[in-house]
Amino acid sequence: MPFELTEDQRLIQKTARDFAAGQLAPFAAKWDEEEIFPIPTMREAAALGFAGIYVKGDVGGSELTRLDAALIFEELSAGCTATAAYISIHNMASWMIDRFGNDEQRRKWLPKLTAMQLIASYCLTEPGAGSDAASLKTKAVRDGDAYVLNGAKAFISGAGVSDVYVCMVRTGEDGPKGVSCLVVEKGAKGLSFGKNERKMGWRSQPTAQVIFDNCRVPVANRIGAEGEGFRIAMMGLDGGRINIGACSLGTARAALEQAQRYVTERRQFGKQLAEFQATQFKLADMATDLEASRLMIWNAAAALDRRDPRATMLCAMAKRFASDNASKIANDALQLHGGYGYLKDFPLERHVRDLRVHQILEGTNEIMRVIIAREMSRQ
Repeated sequence: MPFELTEDQRLIQKTARDFAAGQLAPFAAKWDEEEIFPIPTMREAAALGFAGIYVKGDVGGSELTRLDAALIFEELSAGCTATAAYISIHNMASWMIDRFGNDEQRRKWLPKLTAMQLIASYCLTEPGAGSDAASLKTKAVRDGDAYVLNGAKAFISGAGVSDVYVCMVRTGEDGPKGVSCLVVEKGAKGLSFGKNERKMGWRSQPTAQVIFDNCRVPVANRIGAEGEGFRIAMMGLDGGRINIGACSLGTARAALEQAQRYVTERRQFGKQLAEFQATQFKLADMATDLEASRLMIWNAAAALDRRDPRATMLCAMAKRFASDNASKIANDALQLHGGYGYLKDFPLERHVRDLRVHQILEGTNEIMRVIIAREMSRQ
């Protein structure tokens, strides 16, 4: 069981780390404060192959593994959590088209998506269907060579800015078997967007409702067969959970490194904070929790790569464990800064705010426990 990265993986990791240090970290606070969605910077990331990480090469993808993606997202998130997380969402949407779309669909959208000339959003959650995703109500009624959509999606990252919306809609019976996957393109008649939500974190990416009012979408935009949408969504979320867990690692690592620097600079009671055993023990626990979380993310990613039947369970375990631990690490790092950690002069308060949603999206951590318990009963 090798725990060492290959030479190629170390190079991928370094490339992402260098990009994050040079193009993300210096601007993350400004993007957060001014709610700037850094599309030009994301296109620079795409030029490095980070917008189609596990998309096939014939349409511009990098054809890397899920473990490679985890390495990339940890590094990007250490620079800017919100930007890394959005690139993760874009990758998930693009992968769905690549994995389940026909050749015409793949060649229509993916060359521009992998370059981020087009930007993608993923639309599953609705105002009345969050954790109970299979109860979604957005209706798609067949009318000749098109579907007519009515309904709304909630909490959609990129809403109003993205060019492509990979949407789960109801074309049939109640429950998961009645869900299909449609690509809705920006500019479609009957497509509109709600106001930009005022969020605690992830402030640099727009989030709003996506609204369908007799919105006509060509049948040719359906990904897979009718009734396959929920399966597509759940398979996408396995990888999405690894990615958001990896983003959690990067932000937690940045918080830990900031805390390590600070405790050697700050003096109280005549000595450095780093000299107090209580501080040393706190940092030791933070580092241990981070390492354990990373191992779980890597293990889940490797399981997904080899199509292990336990992959869904391992992805849920890793996402729950990593996002919970990352939030605690960032909060502990803030605490070590005392009152200064509460100020925007330091990045800790942003790390805490950005990480909080990682325990909610891609399935809440409570739903992760539901999935784990269900998968355990099947073994």
